[in-house]
Amino acid sequence: MADDQQPAPLESRLGYLLKHAQARLARTSAEALASHGVDGHELAVLVVLSAGELLSQVEAAARLGVDRTTMVSLIDGLEDHGLVERRRSPQDRRKNIVELTSEGRDCLRQAEKARRAAERRFLAPLDEETAASLVRALRTLVLTERE
Repeated sequence: MADDQQPAPLESRLGYLLKHAQARLARTSAEALASHGVDGHELAVLVVLSAGELLSQVEAAARLGVDRTTMVSLIDGLEDHGLVERRRSPQDRRKNIVELTSEGRDCLRQAEKARRAAERRFLAPLDEETAASLVRALRTLVLTERE
């Protein structure tokens, strides 16, 4: 676009830009993760479960901001692929603890590598400083909403 041209009406709207940027990043990430047998939602579950503390399905769902039924479906799929296992909590038999298997840890490592590469491709049109500023600004907006 030449300097003397105005952006199209939609291209000046933050919501439009965020929506389309997120859709492009989601496509790029999905393509990168496909060969690892997980999608972005499943990868997020693996990341949360890898944090080091034992979590129940309900606790993991709360960390991800998803409802319990969605979490059950995600865990079922990951369990079917041998990436996680469920067991009863020794402290509270009503709870199911979910843990990564060794295959899940391997998948997480490889999928995270692919995700980082996808993010680099997505951010490639920006110089390094601008890309880092974008990530910081978005983090601030997301974390402020949680307060």
